[in-house]
Amino acid sequence: MGAILGLFFYKEDWLGGYGSWKRRMLRLAHISLFGIAVINIFFFYTCSFLKATDAAFTSVLFIVASIAMPLVCVLSAINLRFRHLFFIPVASLVVGCALFIINQII
Repeated sequence: MGAILGLFFYKEDWLGGYGSWKRRMLRLAHISLFGIAVINIFFFYTCSFLKATDAAFTSVLFIVASIAMPLVCVLSAINLRFRHLFFIPVASLVVGCALFIINQII
């Protein structure tokens, strides 16, 4: 994805310019693809360090977010109506973090 975006980034008017909705959503998709993956890796190491064995549902929610966030960003770049789906990856991350923290406290 980064290679495709990199082919045209030098054109000032590509996808409506640097500040356009389409271009911002594609940049966010690219960053979220790596950013949420890093969160998943840190989550794995945190579970290993804490010896947490009840984190399977949180892991599933993080995987949903890592797939849904770039997908929703790209779909939003194509059609503005898809922006209403951002609650899916955001809720997955928030609920996953909250459940993990609550399970570690209890």
